[in-house]
Amino acid sequence: MPTHPLRPRFAWLEITGFCNLRCRHCYAGSSPQGTHGEMTDADWLRVLGELSELGVRDVQFIGGEPTLHPGLPAYIHSARRHGMEVEVFSNMTHIGPPLWEALRRDGVRLAFSYYSADPAAHDEMTGAAGSHARTRANIRRARELGVPLRGSLIEEVRTVPEQRAGDGGRRDLLELGVREIGTDRVRPYGRAADGAGRAPQCGGLCGRCGHGRLAVLPDGRVTPCVFSRWLAMGNAREQSLREICAGDATLRARQELAAHFPPAAVHATPVCLPDCAPAASVKKKRKEDEEGTGGGTEPAPGVRGTAGR
Repeated sequence: MPTHPLRPRFAWLEITGFCNLRCRHCYAGSSPQGTHGEMTDADWLRVLGELSELGVRDVQFIGGEPTLHPGLPAYIHSARRHGMEVEVFSNMTHIGPPLWEALRRDGVRLAFSYYSADPAAHDEMTGAAGSHARTRANIRRARELGVPLRGSLIEEVRTVPEQRAGDGGRRDLLELGVREIGTDRVRPYGRAADGAGRAPQCGGLCGRCGHGRLAVLPDGRVTPCVFSRWLAMGNAREQSLREICAGDATLRARQELAAHFPPAAVHATPVCLPDCAPAASVKKKRKEDEEGTGGGTEPAPGVRGTAGR
């Protein structure tokens, strides 16, 4: 059981709940009706400074759709001044000139979700006609500008192996010049939760939440990760991150996770990545691979981000 303060090295910064899409599986429930939340520009810039003081070296800006937040370019520049590596997890449908300029900085890269090589199937997932074409256009633009890219193929829960790995999405992304491609499954949170009003469960987590990482949400809540949003450890608008990391609420949240995920179960999962797998699915996935029925998913390198958005 954890007894020492949380020592984060990575942070998700969920800077907005606003999104131009309405993906049917969004764990955050983001939509065009969402907002940027209560965190101000000054709050986010202060949080970046506090993360740097705590030793965080990697941050991911996420949403909602982070590219729709007017403060994102300034946040990227601030993170880089603090020496942090930056990833922006975007739907890649809405990127303007000021943001492209920030994304071209050294130490910054773009990540995105991709659902299918078939435009209709992709647009069905996002709830927005034309989103597939806009994402592809900005993938090409990023390649032209030399912005590093990471693609994440998101799979719904399926039983037919031939339908896995994004319905040819991997080949499609390779043809577009994307070389870092991972896969993940839809998580049972937000709009993807089974049953309206059902309380969130730990079973959909990878078990590494709160292990050297934390998330800050648009309302200031600090949680072990973006999926475990019900395990609030404090609020960045009311306390410093150092106080939160050493606080009783953080210790309780980490102990609750530790009780649900014994060390052996956590160590059996991939390192928490954009492609971190729910711990409950790892045994099933390993059995599929042994029987030759698995989709051949493989985690991307690094300790960043999330998927299943």
